[in-house]
Amino acid sequence: MKDLSSLKNLPHYPVMLKEVLDLCVPQKGGQFIDCTFGSGGYTNAILSFPKTKVIALDRDLHTEEFVNSTKKNYKNRFIFYNQKFSELDKVIKDDTKVDCIIFDLGISSLQISDLSRGFSFNSKEKPDMRMGLNYLSAHEVINNFDLKTLNDILRLFGEEKDSLRIAKNIIRERKNKLISSIPELVTIIKKSKKREFKKKINISTKTFQAIRIFVNKEISELIEGLISATKLLKTGGTIIIVSFHSIEDKIVKFFFNNYSKNKSKGSRYYPDLDGEQNLFENYKNKVIKPSEEEINLNNRSRSAKLRFVTRSQNDFFYPNEFKEKFLHYLELENKHV
Repeated sequence: MKDLSSLKNLPHYPVMLKEVLDLCVPQKGGQFIDCTFGSGGYTNAILSFPKTKVIALDRDLHTEEFVNSTKKNYKNRFIFYNQKFSELDKVIKDDTKVDCIIFDLGISSLQISDLSRGFSFNSKEKPDMRMGLNYLSAHEVINNFDLKTLNDILRLFGEEKDSLRIAKNIIRERKNKLISSIPELVTIIKKSKKREFKKKINISTKTFQAIRIFVNKEISELIEGLISATKLLKTGGTIIIVSFHSIEDKIVKFFFNNYSKNKSKGSRYYPDLDGEQNLFENYKNKVIKPSEEEINLNNRSRSAKLRFVTRSQNDFFYPNEFKEKFLHYLELENKHV
């Protein structure tokens, strides 16, 4: 991909497609996993190269149109599962080893552009925010959860400094009547903010992010998805992750960095380790950000960060160390199952 001009013709073009293709090198052929199919941007770009095969997942049933189109074009080179990527190692055979696994985290353009689903600040609909394959909606969260839980959700998942004020005002408003539309929620947030917000960022961004993460258990999904990915990646294979907020990036950075280091015998996680092993090759801690050209074409890409890592030949891995590092997020997400 020499330039980005072709992206203008795509209804929902994927973030940093050029950079992803440079890293996964589909020109050589091979087998790839797209963990967040969406409208199929990464998948179709990879399949445009001969001798490639893509296994794709998405929890969202609204991807059906794009799935059917891709199946029609690429036949048996494309396999799709309507599943969460936390189930990656359960839906794909244990003996499958792939060259590259791609995660494009967070909300998709497909989801946010459908105003009926209640992801967008501009929607007039009921707060929903479900990506798919889950039952709890944003409407239930804001109308039923207690003050402490609401505050914890906004503070931890949205990093919202005014979390307590917003949570209190949500509870105050819902005593009169249920908060049943996005404009009502946005009005409460605006009343609660005690400081001027950055002009480039909508004042409701952090609250919406927090509720969406909680509703879809996005932190649990990411952690389980990364653990599953290590089982399916061949030696020398690459994991590529595009993230959009600091919590996601913090988790990805820790995972890549921590498991690129040699693990020594004698720690509580590795008491029986014979010698030193690392799951990934030396991680450079390099972050790739979108170009100015791409940001101008696709404003959604402005906050994106891409990290990647290469699988070593070692298989030694204790996931509990990873989970315990972010246990405070996991416990909150699973508080109301």
